Amino acid sequence: MLKNYWDILKHVDKIKQFSLWLLTFLTPFVIWSQQSAELQVAVDTTTVKIGEQLNYTIQVKADSTAQVSFPEQPIFAPFELLDESPIDTLRAQSHFLYTKKYALIQFDTGNYFLPQQQVLVDGFSKIADLISIRVDPVVVDTTKQKLYDIKPLTQVKKNYDALIAQILWGLALGLILIGVFYTYLFQKRKKELRARELPPFERAIEELRALESEILSEQEEFKRYYSRLTDVVRRYLEEEAKIDALESTSEELLVKLELRKDSGSLDLDPKTLKSLREVLKNADLVKFAKSLPEIYTATEDRKAVEHVVKETKEALPEPTEEELREKAAYQEFLAKKRRKEQWIWGISGAGILTVLALVICMLVYGYYPVRDTILRYPTKLLVSGQWFKSQYGTPPLAVETPEILERISSSEDPVQQFRFGSLDSPFYINLAFDFPKNQAKAAEPPSADPKQADLEKGQELVNSIISNFESEGAVNIFIKNDAVTLPSGIPVAKVYGTLDYPKKKQTKRVRCNFSAYLFTFEQGTIILTLMYEKEDRYGQEIEQRILNSLDLIKEL
Repeated sequence: MLKNYWDILKHVDKIKQFSLWLLTFLTPFVIWSQQSAELQVAVDTTTVKIGEQLNYTIQVKADSTAQVSFPEQPIFAPFELLDESPIDTLRAQSHFLYTKKYALIQFDTGNYFLPQQQVLVDGFSKIADLISIRVDPVVVDTTKQKLYDIKPLTQVKKNYDALIAQILWGLALGLILIGVFYTYLFQKRKKELRARELPPFERAIEELRALESEILSEQEEFKRYYSRLTDVVRRYLEEEAKIDALESTSEELLVKLELRKDSGSLDLDPKTLKSLREVLKNADLVKFAKSLPEIYTATEDRKAVEHVVKETKEALPEPTEEELREKAAYQEFLAKKRRKEQWIWGISGAGILTVLALVICMLVYGYYPVRDTILRYPTKLLVSGQWFKSQYGTPPLAVETPEILERISSSEDPVQQFRFGSLDSPFYINLAFDFPKNQAKAAEPPSADPKQADLEKGQELVNSIISNFESEGAVNIFIKNDAVTLPSGIPVAKVYGTLDYPKKKQTKRVRCNFSAYLFTFEQGTIILTLMYEKEDRYGQEIEQRILNSLDLIKEL
């Protein structure tokens, strides 16, 4: 035993010596591996403009067996991190290059240092160097770059189209459900009124025949069947025989029938009373004792009730003249009531259908077009109405308008004018031909610069348009000009803008859009002026349609 013990101690001692030798041998290699790992950082530039992107790169050169860990949440304050790329690994001879890039930005000028970043190589820390960065401002040359005031806030109207569409869809669905429910109630009420107008005997026979089509299999079905069966005979006896049958029990009803028979006012066969007793007994068993009779028994009970109804009618005495008059008056009252309810139901149904059709039209064509058509919005009527294409002036200009333009004749004014409406109208059209008849061609020498002459002529026309609007009381005239080409291919000068005009029947001035299209020639000018309210939903549509139809007739 001692020998084994000493052997074990010798083996343990050898293991310790081997471990110490292995540790002594590998430690230099581990230290060399950590010392051989290199960390480098670089930026694409050390001077950037404010708000310019800066690219920062971290690269680690390490052995192929090394474990390299980049910071998971790098901190680059005061710079902001825009983006970071995944780690790029590249093999270079006996080592690897691990590269990671970051995109940074800074919005304040000054001198800054990029913070040191820490990278772990096999658990040992490597610290990057500090990098100095200069952020320069952007120099603005005010002699070349125009400066403008900050624009004020613009009030933008809310767009309710989506909300209106949702409301219309909800309304349409609600109207459809109401229509279905209304139809059900109407048919039910119509059936009730029709049943009330029938004489008691005919109504009882009709209800009994309706029970023939009943299919009975379960106890609940038998219970409903017998309830309807007994209600038929009870209601008939109460209406025709004047017996308080609906509020009486089965025994009480039979006793009342016996008394009427004994008094001679209702001569019923004893067999009839006996069969009625059997029917009422079976009905009580089904309704209260949950009995389940045979289908044959239910059929025979229905036939027995029908026999009771028929025999009761034969046993009743003939009605007196007073009873007949009361009955006729009652029938007339029911008929008037039915006609009145039919009118109410008919008008209600027509209203529901009308509103539903209106909502569907709004969903198909749009809310505002349908609404404006119903309310006869002035410019909507112009859009939807008949348009007329005519030729005006010399040289003739063909144009399509909602109404034929009216010629404005004046002996003193050489300008030919054709007009639709006035500045107070929802839409104003004025077509003027300014071609002086006694124009002296050689009165003035031709201008040395034709382009300058055209500019002066155009400016005169612009001034005349402004003067015309100001003479009518317009203020706050904001005017712009542009050169456009019409759909027909004719180049024209466009003068357009907005103004405030004091329209009649308006408490304050109305903001309006105006456009003037100038066709300039050596002999004169054609001016087409359009004006409409700025908030008008159809003004631009009318203007565009007029422009699409404009054509200068060159050959007659």
